[in-house]
Amino acid sequence: MAIGNDALNDLNDSQASQLESTKQWQQTLATARGETVYFYAWGGSKPVNDYLRWAAREIASRYKVRLRHVKVADISEAVSRLKAEDGSKSAIDLLWVNGENFSYLKEQKLLLGGLTSVIPSSTLLATEELSLRNDFGVPMDGFEIPWGVGQFNIIANENVFAQMSITPADILSAAKKQPGRMSYPRPPEFHGTTFLKQLLVALSHNDERLFELATPEAQQQLLPTLWNYLDKLHPLLWQKGSAFPSSNTEQLALFQQNQQAMTVSFNPNQISKEQDEKRIPQSAKRVYFEGGAITNSHNLAIPKGAQSPAGAKVVIHFLLSELAQERKLNGSWGDPAVITPLLDEASTLPAQQELHSSWQQIIEDTWQQRYGA
Repeated sequence: MAIGNDALNDLNDSQASQLESTKQWQQTLATARGETVYFYAWGGSKPVNDYLRWAAREIASRYKVRLRHVKVADISEAVSRLKAEDGSKSAIDLLWVNGENFSYLKEQKLLLGGLTSVIPSSTLLATEELSLRNDFGVPMDGFEIPWGVGQFNIIANENVFAQMSITPADILSAAKKQPGRMSYPRPPEFHGTTFLKQLLVALSHNDERLFELATPEAQQQLLPTLWNYLDKLHPLLWQKGSAFPSSNTEQLALFQQNQQAMTVSFNPNQISKEQDEKRIPQSAKRVYFEGGAITNSHNLAIPKGAQSPAGAKVVIHFLLSELAQERKLNGSWGDPAVITPLLDEASTLPAQQELHSSWQQIIEDTWQQRYGA
């Protein structure tokens, strides 16, 4: 927001730091005009893609910044590109990232820092209420900014699960009663990996070592329980566990076609959106794991070598605005807001802490070795 000369003269000493921030932001806005921001983000969801097209139109109109959504199947594609560029001039200006990908980029010093101190709308973040300071156990430290929240849940036909909160035993029992009608996305697709993590947390009785760096001893003691469980579950699944949906989008389509009795989601509001559009039965139910739904934020980061860093900051500023967050929450995406004015407890599930990022690759690699063939 621009400040006139009269208003500037009225500022007292306590507002000096705010003045500097405002001056800095005005310079950012001026630099950003005319820039094109290449935003590498997941492209596997029509509601998400539609939302970003709307955001691009708004950003162009308000700030004269062009937002280009570069669709990727997995953000690791962008991470590999940044690794190859090694901090030099990058084709990526902004990326949607979290978890082990953020941990790697931060460790390798490939991200621009200090974002929370230069993007005005970051002051709206519900940092305490939603625990938005850490990403898979790794402090964000201003190298990324949350723009949405994910909570793992399962959407199932009404006769699959008796209760709203479920256990691994409930899943195994349901699979026995409906052989060939259940599955989960193939890891390392993040919905599939999170399904495995939910199982591991439940089977290990929420062992505290899952939220710390994965030591060899912890792996040896905790992971066998998961593999033993999957050895029993897989023969009962769709395709007898010899194949898996490539993504939650494919699994949702199979659920809509009544080829599967369940689908997985990271959006606690997705069931209502699908039912409103009459894509799934009104009788479908949303369930979550008994200890709580694994909850994490999805975040925005700017590579250190970005060619349009000012434009990328403007995009983040808009995506955290009340207008953009309200559209994201109440539009076809239904992604929960992360800013204080729009906190919606009714749309969220009981939360389970996300595992430390070091467990992610270990689980995915071992799963691939055991079941990938």
